[in-house]
Amino acid sequence: MLYRTSLPSPIGALTLVASDAGLVAILWPDEAPDRVRLGEASERDDHPVLTAATAQLSEYFAGTRTTFDLPLDPQGTPFQRDVWLALADIPFAGTRSYAEIARAIGRPSATRAVGAANGRNPLSIVAPCHRVVGANGALTGFAGGLETKRFLLDHERRVAGVW
Repeated sequence: MLYRTSLPSPIGALTLVASDAGLVAILWPDEAPDRVRLGEASERDDHPVLTAATAQLSEYFAGTRTTFDLPLDPQGTPFQRDVWLALADIPFAGTRSYAEIARAIGRPSATRAVGAANGRNPLSIVAPCHRVVGANGALTGFAGGLETKRFLLDHERRVAGVW
C-alpha cells in the first residue's frame, strides 16, 4: 500500500509518496507520468514516514537541515538503487559528475547508464540527483527542470556559505 501527501515548497508543491517501509518518492509539480512508475496511493497526511519527510524537507528549505535521516523504499533495479545510494554520498553543496558516480559504484564504463538511472531517481532532493553535473561542470538534464536544479544548488551554497 502506498500513501501520499503534498508539501508546499519554494519550487512548487511536491508530492511525497511512502510505503510502510519508507519514503518511496518525491515527485515534482509537473512530474512526467512515466518517469517514476508507482501504484495507486491514498492521501494520508498523518503517515509517520510522510510526517517525518515533510518535517525534514521543510527544514532543508528553511536552511536548517543539510542531511536526511529517513527510511527509504525506492523501487528500481539493483543498478538503479546502487546509483541512488551513491547520490547520498555527494556532500551538501557539492557536485559530482556522472563519470564520478559510475566509478563510485564500481562501474566506470557505465556513465550513460548512470545518467539514465539518475533521471529516474524517485527520491529527488533526499537522494540529491540535482548535485550531478556534466563532466565540465555544466548543468545537465533534470526531472524538475534546470531552473529548479539551479535553485537547489544555489540554496545549498548559500546555506553552506560557499558562494
